[in-house]
Amino acid sequence: MSHPRPSISPGPCPRGLLHILALLATSMLHAQPLHRTQHFTRADTLRGSIGPERRWWDVLHYDVSIRPDLATKQIHGTTVIGFIALEDGLRMQIDLQQPLEVDSVTADVSRFRNGNFTIVDVKAYTEREGNVLWVDLPQPLKAGEASTVRITYHGTPREAVHPPWDGGWIWKKDAQGNPWASVACQGLGASVWYPGKDHQSDEPDDGAALHITVPDSLQAIGNGRLRDVVRNGDGTSTWNWKVTQPINTYNLVPYIGRYAHFNEVYNGLDGPLDCDYWVLAANEAKAREQFKQVPAMLNCFEDHFGPYPFYKDGYKLVEAPHLGMEHQSAIAYGNGFRNGYLGKDLSGTGVGLKWDFIIVHESGHEWFGNSITTADIADMWVHEGFTNYSETIFTECQQGKEAAERYVQGCRRNIANDKPIIGPYGVNQEGSGDMYYKGASLLHMIRQFTGDSTFHAMLREMHVRFRHKVTTSAEVERFISTFCGMDLTKVFDQYLRTTKVPELQWTIRNGLLWTRWANTVPDLKMPVRISVGGQPQRTISVGTAWSAHSGKVAEDATLTADPGWYISTTRTSPKALKRLKDPKFGTGTPAF
Repeated sequence: MSHPRPSISPGPCPRGLLHILALLATSMLHAQPLHRTQHFTRADTLRGSIGPERRWWDVLHYDVSIRPDLATKQIHGTTVIGFIALEDGLRMQIDLQQPLEVDSVTADVSRFRNGNFTIVDVKAYTEREGNVLWVDLPQPLKAGEASTVRITYHGTPREAVHPPWDGGWIWKKDAQGNPWASVACQGLGASVWYPGKDHQSDEPDDGAALHITVPDSLQAIGNGRLRDVVRNGDGTSTWNWKVTQPINTYNLVPYIGRYAHFNEVYNGLDGPLDCDYWVLAANEAKAREQFKQVPAMLNCFEDHFGPYPFYKDGYKLVEAPHLGMEHQSAIAYGNGFRNGYLGKDLSGTGVGLKWDFIIVHESGHEWFGNSITTADIADMWVHEGFTNYSETIFTECQQGKEAAERYVQGCRRNIANDKPIIGPYGVNQEGSGDMYYKGASLLHMIRQFTGDSTFHAMLREMHVRFRHKVTTSAEVERFISTFCGMDLTKVFDQYLRTTKVPELQWTIRNGLLWTRWANTVPDLKMPVRISVGGQPQRTISVGTAWSAHSGKVAEDATLTADPGWYISTTRTSPKALKRLKDPKFGTGTPAF
């Protein structure tokens, strides 16, 4: 997923004019977070929360049929939603964004006829409220009963102006003049092109089917595996794709164009993994060379995170008419077959020019975001912070630990500290774009606390615990604290829920080093690795009250903090200690 414009703000890293220009050149990077004011409406609440008309039913399956008119930019579609009642219910909230128009809504109903029960399609009562379609079923369902709703619709869907950062349909032509179309809709929502329960908390348990009807001269690529292609005899063909595992609604997308196809098999932790590549025919040679990076990426990520999460549905890269997106088992690729991010290194170190950003970042989302999904977009740092750190992990696999350190530290120049990383809940609103680089720096710091072996074991256990599950930031935070054996509550609050960068204040008085944290949440305790006066590094525990540390140091010594910590340091006057009485050296209070 791509991220928003980094903004410039004071922080522990120096910034100059060239850096500002570089940031502006790469101002929109990995996702489609929505940037709006804090004034929320009823529509925001309907979109972002689980109200009573959503809560009582659980999606089991989506079956989406779509026929786009590439000349008029209109679509005609039918979506069948299979669901089960979690409690008794009648009225459903189904999302479909305007200006798309509903033609009909029917539901399965059991009828007794001629001595037998039969299932018939019966018209449902509907009412439109903006982007919400209220559906009253023909008869109530009791908890445990399953049914289907069928919605047919048509219209001119919202068109993306600058995909993937703003969402909608993308209607383009390739260099040869052939139609080239797709959808990017994270944040905006899948309901921009098909109806459903457009909320991250409810993935279809049994996956989805996607049927794309296009002219015979074109190919239509979808998620999962291709089941068949049906020639319709009218100059069109329908490409039928099937996803067997749970999938985020925004990840289900069509790609339409004049594609060439090649494939390989990666022998991974769970056996043979089919890797398929669909690229514009004119770009096949370049793609065959650039996509040689895929096996090394998969090997690194499986080693650090565990098996690729979707062996049943395969792995795909599909050339897209936009930069890229983590569409599950059909990753959108638009990086121009170049290393780096459109040929640039987001860390400014040169390290990121040795691998293809879109291949690495968007594939990392298969573990973080697609397999492990947050219930609310406000917690999107779990998707983006971990995936951003997967870039550091791949750099370490490819180039070694020193290069990885340079990469993660270099990327801090993109941190804005404009607003908290975690956004407001229940209104479909994410937090700061700092969820990427600051989220990665937070994880890198936790790695310094725990050591490499515990940190990597935590990542692998995370994918055992949360595989194919919907979770929350709070649940992930508790898991990390428990697994690592340290209470990181205050650390998470500091970096996820404030914009403050902890300031390590220090001074030397009578040959003793004194420290404390400032610019923090109340009572923050956090270790930090330091060197004083050129002495070997050591780790000290620091709280928000001044404390002294054993060991004589010269009055003119300088303290240097390990750059693995995202903090600032300030030397203060010893006068700050005047009011302290009976100092206790090396208080012995652990940081966690």
